Amino acid sequence: MRIYGLDFTSAPNRRKPLVVLGCALEGGALRVEDAREMKDLGEFEGFLSSPGPWVCGLDFPFGQPRPLVEALGWPVAWEGYVGAVAEMGKEAFEAAVRADMATRPKGSKWRYRLPDRRSGSSSAMMLFRVPVGKMFFQGAPRLLASGVSIVPCRPNGDDRVAVEAYPAVVARRFLGRTSYKNDERRKQSPEQQAAREKLVAGLRSPVLEEAYGFVVEMDKVWEERFVSEPAADALDSLLCAVQAAWAYSRRTTDYGVPPECDALEGWILDPQLLNGSPS
Repeated sequence: MRIYGLDFTSAPNRRKPLVVLGCALEGGALRVEDAREMKDLGEFEGFLSSPGPWVCGLDFPFGQPRPLVEALGWPVAWEGYVGAVAEMGKEAFEAAVRADMATRPKGSKWRYRLPDRRSGSSSAMMLFRVPVGKMFFQGAPRLLASGVSIVPCRPNGDDRVAVEAYPAVVARRFLGRTSYKNDERRKQSPEQQAAREKLVAGLRSPVLEEAYGFVVEMDKVWEERFVSEPAADALDSLLCAVQAAWAYSRRTTDYGVPPECDALEGWILDPQLLNGSPS
């Protein structure tokens, strides 16, 4: 099966492109095969239209918290509110999020989806620092327009399947909270490179196989790339592919989506999020 991983950014460019990593899942191995860089969101749309079958893990929130959707009076269905967000435009979307925050008490400005709490990630509303709200705005409407099958928000039987991924959940199995990347040159360190070496070794170990059901195979060139790149864009895309491959292996049981999932909000596909306790 063709498996992709894509570490998303809301504003790709030549200096910070989207990196989609292509892999093959066969037997007990996920084999790294190729990578493609996309310098704008038009190229991302082109990738989504590429023929299936494939499963892609994408690192951005597919949905927003249900309480936010209801508080703002958006349509209470994934297709409805994502379509409404696309029509309102970026400035109006961000203004709506900030308006909701203004009504909330200090210390509780952000609303969270259940997968956000279990994974320890930022709120899907976040517009700064790690601007996953902006990623949602740029990513989710494009998924809706592409016609792909979106698990669990809009499964439609298409042989192109998108699942929400979060690389940090995979990385923490091997590194805990140790930092392994940074986009800023002045903050990059030998310790982070050592952490990437440890993470890559973990992906090829029985520890990954016990959790996900397969190991990762890569040649020396890929290994050197994953370890040497300080921003770890390709490495994060590989971690997204690991989660996508795990989801595909559970395709006959809703891709591993637990019963408590709210399809309006979406779900991060990873075995660690099935136990009901945050990372």
